[in-house]
Amino acid sequence: MSDYPIPATRIVQHGAAAAPRVIEADIVVVGAGISGISAALEAAGLGHRVVLVDAGQQLGGQSTGTLLGTFCGFYSNGPDPYRVVYGMVDAMFAHLKREGAFHLRRGRNSFIPLYQEQVLVRWIEQAVHAAGIEALLGATLLDVRRDGGRIASLSLATRFGPIELRGQGFVDASGDAALSYLAGFDCREPVSPIMGTLMFTIEGFDEAAALQLDRWAVQKRLGEVGGQYGLVRRDGFVFAFPGKGQATVNMTHVETPLDAGGYARAQAEGRAQADRVVSFLRGEYPAAFANARVRQYGFLGIRQTRWIVGGHSLHIDEVRQGLKPADAILRCSWPVELHDRPEDVHWEEFGDDHLHYVPLRAMVPRGAENLVAAGRCIDGDPAALSSVRVMGPCVAMGAAAAQALDIAGAGSVQQIDMAALQARLKDNLERRDRD
Repeated sequence: MSDYPIPATRIVQHGAAAAPRVIEADIVVVGAGISGISAALEAAGLGHRVVLVDAGQQLGGQSTGTLLGTFCGFYSNGPDPYRVVYGMVDAMFAHLKREGAFHLRRGRNSFIPLYQEQVLVRWIEQAVHAAGIEALLGATLLDVRRDGGRIASLSLATRFGPIELRGQGFVDASGDAALSYLAGFDCREPVSPIMGTLMFTIEGFDEAAALQLDRWAVQKRLGEVGGQYGLVRRDGFVFAFPGKGQATVNMTHVETPLDAGGYARAQAEGRAQADRVVSFLRGEYPAAFANARVRQYGFLGIRQTRWIVGGHSLHIDEVRQGLKPADAILRCSWPVELHDRPEDVHWEEFGDDHLHYVPLRAMVPRGAENLVAAGRCIDGDPAALSSVRVMGPCVAMGAAAAQALDIAGAGSVQQIDMAALQARLKDNLERRDRD
């Protein structure tokens, strides 16, 4: 018999509902995707006590959970693109490069870097904790208390008990405008759904043979025989990270409802579509993909579900014309990328010198005093949003949200010194470094 000591136990019993744990913060960020991470790091850099909330189990949101694998919207268009987004990007890109997890490639008349999610998530975790940010994971927003246009506190449910989270300024980086919606501010939803994508990685393929395939020929073949494989989407692409023995596949389209049961069904449908995509690749391109198999399924990627009604709704004509409003807080050159039907994507490319802008008014919910949205839930029509919801602009929006709340202080984000804000955001409006 072993004399190894048995750990002690104690008996506990759940009694009356416990009072919520109260947490105080200067800035509360709801949503730990790339825009929320940017907002939290920016606010912490300004000396604020920051609490970052997410219902998921890891930081990074879709940038780390959906196997996205590409950084879109960080560079200008043309033969010699320059970077249009700075801030946390400088350290993030530098870390990925040091780890061999960053590959700069041409695409869409710009640079679209490839990255490895497992390296990115570790950088995010380390950066957040080093900045002194308190991260609450697995924390679901239940209710919002506000006084007029000012949010006072949030009620959160966690597996460890309820939390009351109080703050002076709030960032809605939830993606679905969850904070704005539960606070009672007007929001928009698309009448017809914007399709999401279940991305996945494959392994066991011949990388050299795959790199020889013509992307447009593959897309043409999808249109010709995709129905025989039960495919919903008839376009998309496979891109391999050089030398890593795996590739990311973007060839599915799934509706993304705003209810828990619907989300679970959509996730399963996305994975079923992914399996059929692998069958297509094996059957049509055996030289490259005969032995290909799914390495990992990502979480369902969501593009546009619900967004705020702001002081201004970004319009597609503003994007096309490259209009720069008086309250511009970022620039972008990403195309219109509207996933508004199951079979394919509507792309509208822009020229070498094109830049379009996001105004602060599109980020502030109508009637809100201490709340700024960042990421895919800002105000705009579906086509305009499709050109600014990618990661580059989302990072810039997060930084702008934090800076706007810092300038507003105990006042209103509806009435801040725009010249002062734009001076702080000068890099994301004017800087033109080339990587």
